[in-house]
Amino acid sequence: MTLSAGLWVGSADLASAALASPFVTGIADGTLPHERFAGYVAQDAFFLEAFARAYALGVAHSRDRSTLEAFADLLAGVREELRLHDGYAARWGIDLAAVSPAPATLAYTEFLLATAALGDVGEVAAAMTPCMRLYAHLGQALVLRATGPYREWVDTYADPGFEELAATLEALLDRVAADTPGVRRAYRRAMGLELGFFTAAGESTAWEAGGSVGRQ
Repeated sequence: MTLSAGLWVGSADLASAALASPFVTGIADGTLPHERFAGYVAQDAFFLEAFARAYALGVAHSRDRSTLEAFADLLAGVREELRLHDGYAARWGIDLAAVSPAPATLAYTEFLLATAALGDVGEVAAAMTPCMRLYAHLGQALVLRATGPYREWVDTYADPGFEELAATLEALLDRVAADTPGVRRAYRRAMGLELGFFTAAGESTAWEAGGSVGRQ
C-alpha cells in the first residue's frame, strides 16, 4: 500500500463523518438552506486563497523540477475552484471581499500556511492532500444521488479532472514524503480540520449572510 493510500485509510473515520455531516447531506438532497451555502461559499473562497498561497510556498521550496511543476499544476486547479466561487458570488450577491474568517476557517488556514512555511516538502504535501482527496471522495459518493440546487457543486468534485488533481497530489506525497510521525500528524490534523469546516458550515449560523458574509 502506498503512503497516501495508507494515510487515507487511517483517516477513514473522519472522511465518513464528513460524508454524514448535515452540510454534505444537505448538499446531496438539496435541503441545505440557501444562506448556509452562501456562507460556506464565502468561507471556502477565503480558505482557497490560503490554499493557493500554500501551493505557492510549495513551489518556492521545491528541490527539483518535477516537484515544482506538480505544485504549479495544483495551484492552477485552485484558480479554477476560485472562479467557480466567483460565479456563485455573482449569481447570489455574495461580497467575497467582505468576508471575515470564521474560527474553523482560520484554524485551517493558519495550520496550512504555517506548515507550508516551516515544514519540509513532505509535510506540506501531507497537510494539503486531505482537502483534495476528501472533496473528490465526496463528489464521487454523491454524484449518483444528488438533486436540487447544489448539483453544480457535486459535479465539480465528481469530475474526472478533479480526481486527476487529487491523484497528482497523492503521487507527489508518495514521492517526496517518508512515513514519519510528522507526516502522519499533518495528514490527520488536516483531515480533522476538514471535518471541522464541514461541521461549522452545516451547523453554525455565524456563517450565514449577515454574519461573517457580506452582501452586495
